[in-house]
Amino acid sequence: MNKTKIQIAVLVMGAALVGAATALWFVGAEPGSAGGSATGDEREILYWAAPMDPNYRRDEPGKSPMGMDLIPVYADEGGASGSDQPSIRINPTVINNIGIKTAPAKRGTLYRNIETVGFITPDADRFEHIHVRVEGWIEELVADTEGDRVKAGELLFRIYSPALVSAQDEYLQAMRSGQSALMRATATRLRALGMQDDQIEALKSRGEASELFDVHAPINGYVIDLGVRQGMFVQPGTTIMSLADLSTVWVDVDVFENQIDWVETGQTARMKLPFAPEREWTGEVDYVYPTIRAETRTARVRLAFDNPDLVLKPNMYANVAIDGAPRSDIVHVPSQAVIRTGGQERLILALGDGHFRPALVRTGLESEGRVEILGGLAEGEDIVVSSQFLIDSEASMDASLLRMIGDGPLPGQDHAGHDMEGMDHSEHDMKQDASTPTAPREQGGKQNGMEGMDHSGHDMGAMNQSTPEMEGMDHDAPSQPLPREQERDQGQMDHSAHDMEGMDHDGDAS
Repeated sequence: MNKTKIQIAVLVMGAALVGAATALWFVGAEPGSAGGSATGDEREILYWAAPMDPNYRRDEPGKSPMGMDLIPVYADEGGASGSDQPSIRINPTVINNIGIKTAPAKRGTLYRNIETVGFITPDADRFEHIHVRVEGWIEELVADTEGDRVKAGELLFRIYSPALVSAQDEYLQAMRSGQSALMRATATRLRALGMQDDQIEALKSRGEASELFDVHAPINGYVIDLGVRQGMFVQPGTTIMSLADLSTVWVDVDVFENQIDWVETGQTARMKLPFAPEREWTGEVDYVYPTIRAETRTARVRLAFDNPDLVLKPNMYANVAIDGAPRSDIVHVPSQAVIRTGGQERLILALGDGHFRPALVRTGLESEGRVEILGGLAEGEDIVVSSQFLIDSEASMDASLLRMIGDGPLPGQDHAGHDMEGMDHSEHDMKQDASTPTAPREQGGKQNGMEGMDHSGHDMGAMNQSTPEMEGMDHDAPSQPLPREQERDQGQMDHSAHDMEGMDHDGDAS
């Protein structure tokens, strides 16, 4: 009998040695490699982490603060190219299906391009208001329509003024008397009433006063405002009409107060009009007003544009772009790549081999579809510029990635600082609630020494509830007699399903 047992033991040991040798041979000979490297198929372990808290890491296997076995994190799961930071790995087919596109972060120059809107107005330096200096009546109105184009020296209207006729007579009398002082005094009065030097010379040559006084256009331009009609009585201070030279126009635009420091006099401005989107006018910043409009919190900026073909007309609506001072040697990325969530701004980094992870960044100037990165990204790093929101939503479900980018742990998930070894639960009341019935034994509700504990919310589908092996258990009499209540409970215990072969009941008090 003993000889047979020895032979069986030798055979078992031999089989174990053969199995170990076979396993070593398979590990050492990597399929498809000529050299059969011993480490070709081994996965590199970066660290060991707690199952319930990825921030709890160790360099070797062990237990977590909750008493659970640490699990390995491999290089091909924890990040790309051996990175020790968490990441998300996406199948190449999925990358193609959802249209993920990447682009590198570039270093270069961004112009502070300010886009705004404005309205064309006449150049106030080329604007003339026509008034009279005497009372009278408009006897003949030549420029009688707003928008009429006039040239310098053209007749605008004729006025009859008794005061002006009297002043002409006084000048002629002084001229006939030969008194030079009186002539100079009366000529000065005529100029004060609005007559020009050439008109006084014509009066002197003619020798006769004119009842109608002619008023001529002082500049080339258009009649912008017409305030009288023929036959109306006018007085000094009445604006007869307004003329504007539109060969140069102004454009008034509003700029947000956080952009006003970018604007300086002399900077280039570009303008487009809705009726001619293919054409672009180039002008410059003429003046930056020193105040902010309280109603809109914007600053007023005046631009000047040449208008040689007179296409630009007052009150036209214009789209304007001002080229502000540039920022050179900065890292910038496409604007659509930045994910803005409340007080955070982040990008999705493409780590290679289908791995992605979010990264917090600080942004600065944004211009022409590009945004400056002040921190959190280096030149040349690949970022996701399309479908990044899908990746970000997936990363938001990973607590370790959220902690990595600064979102902090989710409530109730951070156990890194808790020392749970040696916790004493002796004072805990684990008695069953009277309202919860105890599962009957026929339904698998074996107590196994846990009477009164409520496991109704636990998933025990994977637990092995096979008949416990109690072979070899020693039930010698306890050192102290049991109370009668416990004796009665033991008398009612059902051991029908227990394998009690080999149990020692020598000291049973029964």
